[in-house]
Amino acid sequence: MLHLLYVLAFTVLAVLAVSNMIRNLVNLGTQSRQPMSPNRGDRRPVSHPELLDDSGDVINEPLLVMRSISMEDARDQLDALYDSSGSSEDSREET
Repeated sequence: MLHLLYVLAFTVLAVLAVSNMIRNLVNLGTQSRQPMSPNRGDRRPVSHPELLDDSGDVINEPLLVMRSISMEDARDQLDALYDSSGSSEDSREET
């Protein structure tokens, strides 16, 4: 009896999902056939607030500049950070 209930519930959910998909496809098809209104086509897309300056204009300069370094340079910098952070604790333990 419980198996029949599971099959029935799955069938209902599957029919709902397929009908929703078909309804969305029909809506998408009808919207794609409609010509764009002139007001809708002239509107500028809204940019993210972090890409705007104080006056509301879009910033045209790069926001992040990354420098490419070699693996050896990266390892040297990480070793220097590691050595500098642990050197004070190591000297206390050795004395």
